[in-house]
Amino acid sequence: MARTHEFTFSGDPDFDFEIRTTIGQAFSGAADIGEVLAAVQGIRAKDHEGWFAAWRGLGDRIAAEADAAAAAGHTVSAASAYLRAASYYATAVNAVASLPSDEDLLPTFRSHRAAWDRWVDLVDLDIDRVDIPYDETTMPGYWFRSGLAGGGPRPVLVVVNGSDGALTGLWSSAVSGALRRGYDALVFDGPGQQSLLFEHGIPFRPYWEAVLTPVLEFVLAREGVDAERVALYGISQGGNWVPRALAFEHRFAAAVADPGVVDVSTSWTEHLPANMRALLKDGEDAKFDRDMELGMKFSPDLAHTWRFRARPYGTTGYAETMRAVLQYTVEDVASRITTPLLITDPEHEQFWPGQSERLAALAPGVSMLVSFTAAEGADFHVQPLARALTEQRMFDWLDERLGR
Repeated sequence: MARTHEFTFSGDPDFDFEIRTTIGQAFSGAADIGEVLAAVQGIRAKDHEGWFAAWRGLGDRIAAEADAAAAAGHTVSAASAYLRAASYYATAVNAVASLPSDEDLLPTFRSHRAAWDRWVDLVDLDIDRVDIPYDETTMPGYWFRSGLAGGGPRPVLVVVNGSDGALTGLWSSAVSGALRRGYDALVFDGPGQQSLLFEHGIPFRPYWEAVLTPVLEFVLAREGVDAERVALYGISQGGNWVPRALAFEHRFAAAVADPGVVDVSTSWTEHLPANMRALLKDGEDAKFDRDMELGMKFSPDLAHTWRFRARPYGTTGYAETMRAVLQYTVEDVASRITTPLLITDPEHEQFWPGQSERLAALAPGVSMLVSFTAAEGADFHVQPLARALTEQRMFDWLDERLGR
């Protein structure tokens, strides 16, 4: 289908997508459209310092308003502002990727998490901070209990983040909708994500059954959980980790991949010249690293982005990073999935085009592919301006699968 709109919020496609993602959270209270558009107005393409400063400054301003409201006893207003501030700080964390150094990364992330935690403390919701056992450590998380569940066993939605998403994004993409429909919901930082990466240096791992099986055991041990109605949702790169886990962990009642990601590496390799891909294929790692190093010298912006994107994989050299990324595929295991799986398929998917369809083809007996189009205002990766529509379709499907 041809695009029916051509509007943009920025001439820089990366800036434009971040604006779409942030204002798309407005329906759940995690952004206010006017203050976002005012903050980024006039920022030119490739002005990375100005871009970071705009989001960091907006977060600071709204956090200060939240502090003032809290001090005056206006709890509802304070909670609202803290949530928005957390969202803006999260966008600023991503903006650090294109700065010359990472010195602003940890302070900005801590501002994000502090605002989020203030929201958790003040908002009129039942939320527990939890620690989920994982290997030799624990994964920090937040358990949201729905007030609509009644006294019986409760259905639960486990929410899995992507490669660089924040908890505010999970609130908007899945948690707020789950609570309104009587689900409990669990969010957490997994390996390579947010606090486990930025504060503890724990990298990604490709085999997410090693992550989600302990998470499921933790969920099933909670009092009041309906063991037959535990569902799973993964956004962005979580659309790879969820099907990977489902190939080995069959106790989830239903799952959503938003979108489906069969092979994470394609978003990296498709930007490489053919000769560079040949060097990787032939095992010429030294030559690959040499040529990549030369290319980075001519593109500082690319070098900054590479550093940020490579960090979660726990690697150093260019070829080593690429070989790590190549492990993130479900091509050979997706046929083992037995869990009913809804896969979103947005028009104009810019990071993993065609992979939702590929995942559905690899698991045909259990998959349902749901298209989102430009005509609905629902195109681009994870439908950033159509999260209410996405919520509607995925929860209606989940309710039907779970017999609710």
